[in-house]
Amino acid sequence: MALMLVVVVLAAAAGVSAGGGGRGGEEERTYIVRVDADAKPSVYPTHAHWYEAAVMSASAGDGAGWPEGGPLIHTYSAAFHGFSARMSPAAAAELAAAPGVAAVVPERVRRLATTRSPRFLGLLSSPPSALLADSDFGSDLVIAVVDTGISPAHRSFHDQGLGPVPPRWRGVCASGPGFPPSSCNRKLVGARFFSKGYEATSGRMNETAEVRSPLDTDGHGTHTASIAAGRYVFPASTLGYARGVAAGMAPKARLAAYKVCWVGGCFDSDILAAFDAAVADGVDVISLSVGGVVVPYYLDAIAIGAFGATEAGIVVSASAGNGGPGGVTVTNVAPWMATVGAGSMDRAFPANVRLGDGQVLDGVSVYGGPGLEPGKMYELVYAGAGSGMASSSADGYSASMCLDGSLDPAAVRGKIVVCDRGVNSRAAKGDVVHLAGGVGMVLANGAFDGEGLVADCHVLPATAVGAAAGEKLRKYIASSTKQRPATGTILFEGTHLGVHPAPVVAAFSARGPNPQSPEILKPDLIAPGLNILAAWPSGVGPAGIASDGRRTEFNILSGTSMACPHVSGLAALLKAAHPTWSPAAIKSALMTTAYVRDNSNGTMVDESTGAVADVFDFGAGHVDPMRAMDPGLVYDIAPSDYVNFLCNLNYTEQNIRAITRRQADCRGARRAGHAGNLNYPSLSATFAVADAEASSGKAMRTHFIRTATNVGGGRAVYRAAVRVPEGCNVTVQPARLAFRRDGQKLSFTVRVGATAPAKKMEPGSSEVRSGALTWSDGRHTVRSPIVVTLQAPLQ
Repeated sequence: MALMLVVVVLAAAAGVSAGGGGRGGEEERTYIVRVDADAKPSVYPTHAHWYEAAVMSASAGDGAGWPEGGPLIHTYSAAFHGFSARMSPAAAAELAAAPGVAAVVPERVRRLATTRSPRFLGLLSSPPSALLADSDFGSDLVIAVVDTGISPAHRSFHDQGLGPVPPRWRGVCASGPGFPPSSCNRKLVGARFFSKGYEATSGRMNETAEVRSPLDTDGHGTHTASIAAGRYVFPASTLGYARGVAAGMAPKARLAAYKVCWVGGCFDSDILAAFDAAVADGVDVISLSVGGVVVPYYLDAIAIGAFGATEAGIVVSASAGNGGPGGVTVTNVAPWMATVGAGSMDRAFPANVRLGDGQVLDGVSVYGGPGLEPGKMYELVYAGAGSGMASSSADGYSASMCLDGSLDPAAVRGKIVVCDRGVNSRAAKGDVVHLAGGVGMVLANGAFDGEGLVADCHVLPATAVGAAAGEKLRKYIASSTKQRPATGTILFEGTHLGVHPAPVVAAFSARGPNPQSPEILKPDLIAPGLNILAAWPSGVGPAGIASDGRRTEFNILSGTSMACPHVSGLAALLKAAHPTWSPAAIKSALMTTAYVRDNSNGTMVDESTGAVADVFDFGAGHVDPMRAMDPGLVYDIAPSDYVNFLCNLNYTEQNIRAITRRQADCRGARRAGHAGNLNYPSLSATFAVADAEASSGKAMRTHFIRTATNVGGGRAVYRAAVRVPEGCNVTVQPARLAFRRDGQKLSFTVRVGATAPAKKMEPGSSEVRSGALTWSDGRHTVRSPIVVTLQAPLQ
């Protein structure tokens, strides 16, 4: 057996000590430890006995202070070998030096990052699209959703018309409060929950606020699960909006829910336990709508768990994060995962603001309660500094943000309040206005948010407007007088279809470049993630706040959390249609067939600015499932190729073992090339530009080696076409690939040269140039983005 390493993780938030006291009063933390599975001394009957003894030895204690059951939080044996436990930093350091221990890593806490989307993506149920028909709607595949759990009684998860559970399925249906053993069926084939890591750091959970079972009391997990594989449900809508038939991407695929996210967050040790269980259970796809900070791959618990899953033939799809529109915000960037950003659809929910001076400002909302009085103009107020709208216990900043208790009821009662976006949730701001007696709210973006808008299920008549409209609104209010007060109303227009342009890159969608390995373009692609309707638990209000007593069967949410399960479901369809394809081949098919033009036939734009988006915004482009079914060529990657990639990142042998569970001889890999030579469906080059090069226009060069596999069904001749990035030259050798049979592999080299700018670049600045390489045989078009980044040193 290959060496299997264990990683341990440090809880980012200070936690309650659940074990014995640390050495010298050091605060204990959670660590994930990866071990060499073959190094277990024969004196120990099981690995768990060995792990417990190792922790006890390193902690120099007798275990008297440990919780019942011993010091171990989780043990892992499928995705990798190892365990998680709480201990002092000194004990962790001592354990890291013990025989058989490969890595000890501190734990981190992660955060959670549709009636229209199937039709928008071309997945029609009647008549069924080719992808749905050829995959039998994904009926024999199991998608693992690692999230906040699931609401098993929802109509989206019924099993009518489904065949038996796939015989290879080895999972369980864990029961608990609100989740009896009968909760699972032929659709929801398994459910588990993992809370030991959370409770080890945060103390025993408050079971009046959350439940120790797979039941979803948040809504996020139910929503994402139904996007991936929800059944056809009619009628479906949210508070009267987005009426139609709801369905997931793979309506007949089976689901397995792995609950890892709690009130305190999603803890790495629990996420790793879910990965380990999912691999052992026999899932085909893992969908992870959770993000966090970017660290080297050997310190990234999600990257490590995902590698073990990928090696087992499981496709891992992960959200890119909601840190946009700023650059270098993308998360989950390991090349063995599909990193998914978010785009819009051709559907909108306009709720515009009409001002007393005749201006109409565009806004969006899915408010469905009692409306404002028709024809009446209400006084508009903004609670910014010096406005007099703040309560006696709050300042102008808090009031402008509409934070809890910040508004003076006497000043806002009966009025529409303008609130700045940020700090607290959008729906919570409306609740603050409502409690203070306001009749409505306009949520205004700041400069950083730009023009990106999200439609929310507000608890009072409310809408969201962009930065430009927000500035107009504030100025209008500032120019008012007691004799001529600012007035306005909100006009709710329901659901609009056929919106142009679409898709656009959602403002919140995290952007590249890849902060960990810029040789790999991230995000990989985008999928629908803005204002997505999907299943919702019956016990949770659609606004997601405690005071919301409304109930709805479906809800509209936005985020890369919603984009990710679209790709997860599509990956299941592709795997069902092409059971021999590897995870890398499936991702390649999705990337090389993605499109970059919107329904107005222009390049997709960035929602936050309205400007043309680029590869760091959308990666290879927007997913196109129908074309991905028959991509023509794929760029395949074996686990050993990832080892060579890590070698060329200059990782140490121990770093690589911590990720891949195998020994690495990097001498051959480093002689063969560089990290950019991983057989990835995109090509990314970064050149450091020195002052002398900038002033002389010196050329810089690199090359990429790629191997294409013919999956188009027999003989084919592909010819290369290049859209050359500005100021660069690109050659492809050979420029013609003649395949004689299906499955044949042919290699080619792409040489890229770039000329430094004539003008000196500012220290730390960069210049991005993009293009594309397209192979075509007249029937298939296989497109790979080319991105060249010129980077000036900081000094």
